[in-house]
Amino acid sequence: MKVLSLNRLKDSEQLLEETFPEVEFVFRKNVDEINEQDKRDADVVIGYSGKADQAFFEGMPNLKFVAWYAAGVNSLPLQYFAERNIVLTNVSGIHAKQMSQFVFAYILDDYKQMRVSRQNQDNKVYDSTITGRRVDGDTLLILGTGNIPKQISKLARAFEMKIIGINTTGHEVDGFDETYPLKELDQVLPKADVVVNVLPETEETYHLLEDKQFDAMKETALFINIGRGTIASEETIVKALNEGKIRHAYLDVFEKEPLSEDNPLYQLDNVSITAHITGNGKENFKEASQIFIRNFKHFLSNGDVIEKKVDLSKGY
Repeated sequence: MKVLSLNRLKDSEQLLEETFPEVEFVFRKNVDEINEQDKRDADVVIGYSGKADQAFFEGMPNLKFVAWYAAGVNSLPLQYFAERNIVLTNVSGIHAKQMSQFVFAYILDDYKQMRVSRQNQDNKVYDSTITGRRVDGDTLLILGTGNIPKQISKLARAFEMKIIGINTTGHEVDGFDETYPLKELDQVLPKADVVVNVLPETEETYHLLEDKQFDAMKETALFINIGRGTIASEETIVKALNEGKIRHAYLDVFEKEPLSEDNPLYQLDNVSITAHITGNGKENFKEASQIFIRNFKHFLSNGDVIEKKVDLSKGY
């Protein structure tokens, strides 16, 4: 049995080798360092890389299990995996703490006018009249009610916000004051002071937010996207910001990444951009490897896994 890692995993490498002494592990820094022999011999792939496309996996005739060290799997050849009965797991949930903290970093940055203070600092202006807003009492609408939204709701509860969630059926979820089905999104959007997208990319969510949905939001609303860039087309977001349909946006994910230097988002004053970093965390590899260990022990026994298995037909 040979396990090929798409990343160097620091301390987790020793942990994996000691836990499975009978298994051969190969750790590469990135996909570019992986040779054809590595691919031909691999039974299992672990790690994460944006370059791991279908052509990459087609060079692995023995592949049986992919342990993806990220939550989103939309870049992977899911149909190809299904046709070959390749088991796929992700690490949905391990990013919840850092991503929820990013959401509130964005909210507080906005509500407390930290951008203005930074601009004043750059321009050597001392203005003690700047007055921020409090978040308590405002309504937070989270698109999604899974692990990350639940962690966001915990923080929102501490800030005394009203919390509304959107999910497929509208089923109740602990930590949310109200939940609604996706089909009622247009009726719920006008209630929100802050809208946070954490939905995965599926057929239902692709370009879910169009002009109509941004029209439904308050002009004073803050829009935050840490889910998938395909929730709205770039043109739709740029138009909404240019026309003042929403007050400001914090965007960490984009329809096409990386952004080119001439991207129109860079020309807007009412958007703040981070480069798909909200899921980055020093703890990620360790926690992902612990999930893999639990799954791999089970996989070696009966060819299946016990947690975080991706439904290849749904994409999550």
